[in-house]
Amino acid sequence: MNYKFSRILLKLSGEALKGSLDHGYQAEAIRGIVAKVRQAMNEGIEVAIVVGAGNLWRGVAGANEGMERVNADQMGMLATLMNALALKEYFRAAGQEVLLQSSFGIDGVVERFNRDRAVKALEAGVLVIFAGGTGKPYFTTDTAAVISALETDCDAVLKATKVDGVYSADPMRDPNAVRYPALSFDEALDKKLRVMDAAAFSLCRDNDLPIVVFDFASEDALMRVLAGDPEAGTIVS
Repeated sequence: MNYKFSRILLKLSGEALKGSLDHGYQAEAIRGIVAKVRQAMNEGIEVAIVVGAGNLWRGVAGANEGMERVNADQMGMLATLMNALALKEYFRAAGQEVLLQSSFGIDGVVERFNRDRAVKALEAGVLVIFAGGTGKPYFTTDTAAVISALETDCDAVLKATKVDGVYSADPMRDPNAVRYPALSFDEALDKKLRVMDAAAFSLCRDNDLPIVVFDFASEDALMRVLAGDPEAGTIVS
């Protein structure tokens, strides 16, 4: 089968790892992620992953409670590494070879980002997981995902969410919200649609890197996005 993208950066939220729990990890939820990603990889799709930390910590929340923002964000970066380590172990248990890299290195735990090693791993069919965000405070993991995608020559950033695309309003609150199957970057700006944070969106726009927003929990949604199904998500390009 011909797929629209051959190498992708999958941006997962930390909440995807907690399933129905209030926080932390739910084994069933992580195994579901593993199964869907491996299905794509078995079709020859090269996959890199960036995961957030919302199941463990949010730097903005810490800063709002009076914590110094830089320290709060550094805690968030460490939390993304915890999530990446959890994903790595579940993928390895399923028989998938994984390369884990981070914006910061910790001897014996994780190596620092190395573009050549990451690209060679992707070409060899190895799953690559990037942790640690950008390594700098004040940036979200959306921005980290886009930077990682650009550095490793990915065809698109696939943003896994709880809705099946970009809407004119919050579909959870507004039953009249209109879903867009496709948008240009300029249209998204003109309509003031929040696709990603401003820094991440600008990087995609400036470098012609498509963004696909889709409902990761939906049955076969990832494979349908890869196949170019316009009903599976919203592509911004």
